[in-house]
Amino acid sequence: MATATIPAPNPDRTVSPELAAASAQFGAPRGYLAVASIGLPPRAAVEAMSADLAAWAAADRDPQGYDLVIARTRDSYGRLVGVRPERIAIGSQTSVLTSLIAAAAPLGAEIVVPDGDFSSIMFPFQARTDLRVRVVPLAGLADAVRESTWLVAFSLVQSATGVVAEHDAVLEAAHRTGSLVFCDLTQAAGVHPVDAAVFDVTVCHSYKWLCSPRGVAFLTLSDRMMPLLAPLQAGWYAGGDVWTSTYGPRMELADDARRFDVSPAWQAWIGAEHAIALFAGLDIDEVWARTAGLGDALCRGLGIPDQHQAIVTWPDASGADLARLVAAGIRVSGRAGRLRASFHIWNDESDVERVLRVLRS
Repeated sequence: MATATIPAPNPDRTVSPELAAASAQFGAPRGYLAVASIGLPPRAAVEAMSADLAAWAAADRDPQGYDLVIARTRDSYGRLVGVRPERIAIGSQTSVLTSLIAAAAPLGAEIVVPDGDFSSIMFPFQARTDLRVRVVPLAGLADAVRESTWLVAFSLVQSATGVVAEHDAVLEAAHRTGSLVFCDLTQAAGVHPVDAAVFDVTVCHSYKWLCSPRGVAFLTLSDRMMPLLAPLQAGWYAGGDVWTSTYGPRMELADDARRFDVSPAWQAWIGAEHAIALFAGLDIDEVWARTAGLGDALCRGLGIPDQHQAIVTWPDASGADLARLVAAGIRVSGRAGRLRASFHIWNDESDVERVLRVLRS
């Protein structure tokens, strides 16, 4: 790669009081550029989870006590992505939620997916050998949607490259053809502005940019999609009243998206409540401008074209750059033969300069 150059010192860009306060929740984890792999917990989440663990150890916890936590977290996520809570189901993994959609596809249905998208979004459809899964380049995704396409599935932000999909063009094509649109928000929610209501389906795991414990995932459904799904994961938490649906054979499921809920991992939701509420209270346009700006500063220092992304990648097939950065205490990741550095609200210009110094040396 090109020799890294270090830009002249530049004072930290002014941020709003809300973003400054949110950033302070993470302390100063200098050199942590791996949120695309796993986020960091805000202080309030750590304190809440520690208190919950202590209460559990002191025999001062019961399952019903988590219900309001989950309800508040569902509401916060709805505010963040622009969807009413009754259109949001909860789960623990995106692949499991995606499998509900794959199971609903008619025999022989055509599913269009971009080459190189995350496996949890592609594999549930590919595992059904009676479907026609058509893999196309991301740049040509909208052009690949045709009248025979039942559903087009893609990630809003690509995991391996950080590229933001041209979702408006995909939505326009799907509107013309009557196709359904499925979008994974895992690498977008919390850092990139999101309007989940424009899609028929979205899924999101919150352990990356939403900085929550692993095991908290969301499914949003449009009025058009919801009647097409069967509640194949129906359990006690999918009941209209969860505390009267714990024994069969009588089954009265919720009449909204909660009928697709998966029983929650309680302790994970204690941390998620505070983390997701934090991001729901921010101007995500400001978050994106800040993080993508840091990404472009790194690109300029590396002598590569600006990518206008919070995730910056460059070729590193040998892993040499990855090894050098990790050895210097900078947490980054390698994906698909590229080095991946990802910026979030705790990062600043000093993180850019540190990466450049290591690569220059």
